[in-house]
Amino acid sequence: MPLDGIVVNCLVHEFNSRILNGRIDKIYQPEKDELFIYIRSKGKNERLLLSASSNHPRAHFTEVSKPNPSTPPMFCMLLRKHLTGGKIVSISQPGLERIIHFAIETYNELGDLTEKTLIIEMMGRHSNIILIDKDGKIIDSIKHVGISTSSVRQVMPGLKYTMPPSQDKVNPLECTLDKIMEIMGNQAGGQKVDTYIVNHFTGISPLIGREICFRALGDSNVYLGELNDSQIALISQEAYKIFMQVINKQYSPVILTNPKDKKVVDFSVVNILQYPEYHIEHHSSISNVLDMFYSTRNHQERLKQKSSELLKIINTHLDRCKKKLNLQQKKMAEVSNHDELKTFGDLIISNIYRIEQGMDKIEVENFYEEGSPVVTIPLDPRLSPAKNAQKYFNEYTKAKNTAKMVSQQIKLNVDEINYLESLQDAVLKAQTEQEINEIWEEASEQGYVKRTTAKKPDKDISPSKPMHFVSSDGINIYVGKNNKQNDYLTLKFAQSNDLWLHVKNIPGSHTIIQTGGKDVPDSTLLEAAMLAAYYSKARFSSNVPVDYTHVKNVKKPSGAKPGMVIYENYKTIYVTPNEDLSLKLSK
Repeated sequence: MPLDGIVVNCLVHEFNSRILNGRIDKIYQPEKDELFIYIRSKGKNERLLLSASSNHPRAHFTEVSKPNPSTPPMFCMLLRKHLTGGKIVSISQPGLERIIHFAIETYNELGDLTEKTLIIEMMGRHSNIILIDKDGKIIDSIKHVGISTSSVRQVMPGLKYTMPPSQDKVNPLECTLDKIMEIMGNQAGGQKVDTYIVNHFTGISPLIGREICFRALGDSNVYLGELNDSQIALISQEAYKIFMQVINKQYSPVILTNPKDKKVVDFSVVNILQYPEYHIEHHSSISNVLDMFYSTRNHQERLKQKSSELLKIINTHLDRCKKKLNLQQKKMAEVSNHDELKTFGDLIISNIYRIEQGMDKIEVENFYEEGSPVVTIPLDPRLSPAKNAQKYFNEYTKAKNTAKMVSQQIKLNVDEINYLESLQDAVLKAQTEQEINEIWEEASEQGYVKRTTAKKPDKDISPSKPMHFVSSDGINIYVGKNNKQNDYLTLKFAQSNDLWLHVKNIPGSHTIIQTGGKDVPDSTLLEAAMLAAYYSKARFSSNVPVDYTHVKNVKKPSGAKPGMVIYENYKTIYVTPNEDLSLKLSK
């Protein structure tokens, strides 16, 4: 997990600077494993988040607010009873563990001043928030851990509080350089350097382990058995430098983002050099970093969950349509010879004088083809020549009608596949929950999702807007992100003399160039075509064909699905999608 003992050390330093001697004003518990504590300190109101979530345990100041349950949970009520109005007299971290102790002075029922300690342990699935009295006895905890859950350590009201079991690691803040070199010298050759550091020093995450190795050797993927004494010395020196930065409170809170998909990747209070491909954003406050990281991560996870659920439904229908198309194409292949059946019937009639009942075949010249080649026509010996001819005519009529019907079904099926692929593409491009909810609603309207299942967009929230770009010539370009936005752009927003662009025969975005009735420079047309190609299923292809025409040439057939249009009088330009251009022109 990214939140390690070094990050906690930085948090404790920040907490001491902002809320030491502050008074606890309010306590809320919006989630079963999460607390919001409001603290009045130094003339300001601070909102402290404590989370014992198994996935994202953490403690930091936050700007995020959550609705509170109408009835406070029992643990929340107990904390209000014991801590409201209390003064925070110390904030500490034992060793370099992922644990914070908040010592709070408060008055008991008898009016006597007493001290209680609120402890948050941030250790994955073992995370907990525990309140203990001055004698170290547990008053209560947000999670109860009984003997049936753990035979090693129980956390229950009335028991003596004990620290989590030691992992026999060394506190790096108590190490000299010689001590670090001694530990690093006792290595087992099969281990990676970062793993060895994590396993032997308290509070060090894999990220910091890799960073130490990278700073020393320029590579974070190194095994101990590959190293000589001088390389081990370099690693020890870099580790000592980082540990000294923590001792001297020389923190550098950073958040790492992948510029390709804009997803937050990691955070640290040590400047990270091992990932030059990531964007590294520096902050003055570790709480700001954690608040941004986890709120963004939670948003991304919710978006991913909703997207995955919707994609699963779309892909199920898409697979069904493709299987149906395969069967239809096989059926079409079976009846594709219907003209030959009519020819056989005509040839039998033309040669009926040569045929006797009981014959099972006849060889005749096919005068319908150039050169009149000889063909062999199978006959039913039980039927007369005339009935054999009639049989072929009947089979011809049936095959012809079947081919016509299957052809219509194939067209409808292909249209549905194209539409489902447009929905699929829209889900993959969605960047907000509102956009996902709009696609849910569209899928519901088209009958792919039960209305009880569909996530309707919030009526109080405005519909999502198309993307806006400005070309290098200063001309506005708009790109739809889903079918409803595409319809809005093409049918309502755009003027008849604006230019409309779309990749040829591939699901993608409707793209509009606002012309203002003037000719569009070739550079703007090229940039708009590249945007249309990038925001389509062909974004990873090259030499993508993009059709363009004036909006007045684009029509929506009656009854067509959202985003589906027809167009005429168009030209085609071939481009290669460019993500950098999208970032450059985005408004």
